[in-house]
Amino acid sequence: MATMTRSRRSQIQREAAQIRMRGQRRQHDTARIARTIQDTLAEVNALEAWRFALGWSRSQTVAQIAGLYLADGLRPPGLSEPMLCRWEHDADEWPGPEYTVMLCRAYGARPEQLGLARGLAPHTNALFGRPVIRYGRPDMTAYPRGRWEGMEPMTTAAGLPAVRESLHLALLADPMGSAGTAELAEAAVEHYALNYSKHPPQILFNEVREVRQLLAPVVQAGPGTSYGADIQRQVGWLSALLGNLAYHLDDLAGARTHLSAAAAWGERTGDIRLASWAWGAHSMIARTTGRYDTALSHAERGASLAPSGLARAQLHAWALLPALARLQRADDADQALHTALAELETDPSGTAPGRFGFDEPELALHQAEADLALGRHQRARARAEASAAACPDGTGSWTAATLVLAQTEAPDSPQDATQRALHVLDHVPAARLRSTARTRLRDLTRTLPTDHADELTERLRALPAAIDHHGHGHGLLC
Repeated sequence: MATMTRSRRSQIQREAAQIRMRGQRRQHDTARIARTIQDTLAEVNALEAWRFALGWSRSQTVAQIAGLYLADGLRPPGLSEPMLCRWEHDADEWPGPEYTVMLCRAYGARPEQLGLARGLAPHTNALFGRPVIRYGRPDMTAYPRGRWEGMEPMTTAAGLPAVRESLHLALLADPMGSAGTAELAEAAVEHYALNYSKHPPQILFNEVREVRQLLAPVVQAGPGTSYGADIQRQVGWLSALLGNLAYHLDDLAGARTHLSAAAAWGERTGDIRLASWAWGAHSMIARTTGRYDTALSHAERGASLAPSGLARAQLHAWALLPALARLQRADDADQALHTALAELETDPSGTAPGRFGFDEPELALHQAEADLALGRHQRARARAEASAAACPDGTGSWTAATLVLAQTEAPDSPQDATQRALHVLDHVPAARLRSTARTRLRDLTRTLPTDHADELTERLRALPAAIDHHGHGHGLLC
């Protein structure tokens, strides 16, 4: 998707509004107004032209579609303004059949008028009288090859609850657990860790919590069995996952509680890697709240427990390095980084995937943030660029690296920094924006000059809260 300047975007919106008003005065219908907008403004595609012809903002379109779902007796799904923006501006992304139906109903148009006919199987046009809404469940016979909003690999959309269901079935057969149950619990933890970034945090939080709850009776009944310690260890790792997820949902008190449970189970079962990771996560939370001395204390505790190799490298780069950088202890921060690199070199298996693993893009991200805190902007920019380039677009790690890169650009290239941040908001649905990304975005608005920060500030104000005042997570149905 080509980057468009803010001034050009505003000019297009003004010209489209003028075309719409002229068309209305001449009593042209919406379709004719939309065609005129497209003919006049080459950058505008059919879908966006129809929205302009109706005079709607993206938020109004989202609200209209939500109203259609409610009228059908369904809860609105996770349609967001960034999703609509991508469909309007990215030729490689378009809505699936269900959203195509709903967009046509909202705009009063046919698929071909909106440029969406390519997204439908030949038989689908017959549905437009009274469409069959599959409510986010993909109709596999209707999907041609290509990228579809809402169509996810098996490990996310269908595989996530299936893991819990398999564990539940095993416990129905053997309620007090077994060695097989312990192995299944370990497999579940591995599944959640490896696929952490593929799920909105709230959805994954609910699944992990339910699995941990399934194991609670087994923990209570079988501490003296041969497999009891193994299940307790997996309960500890599930607690660690919950702590990380709560942190990404901006529930810091909940995160501390879950991480304390994880550390306790790690120490009780002798899993020093679990205990050290939990204290590293405690350090991360303390940094977030500005308690840098406490963050350093937690980081030192975790590093002292961490086994050599990858785990110790992670504690030095993820916990010690940023805490020391925040305290402006540059020499000690450099030493922590040196230790991390040395530990990685001695690890025979190299870097490991997953939430509890550690890889080169994450290391580069921590280096960039430490350099940024120490005022080393050029070094920070180079490391952030390397991290972002090594991460798949749209993932949590890509978002983090891209926003750190924007922070490094803010002092001398505020326009580039602003466009980079807006690009993130256009590409990452609100339900997938972690609390860390929201914090980095807010920090960026305070760094940018006022004339560059205005649009970004408005976009942040429009973001729904990760958890609303009623305790509901945003994007539960994404």
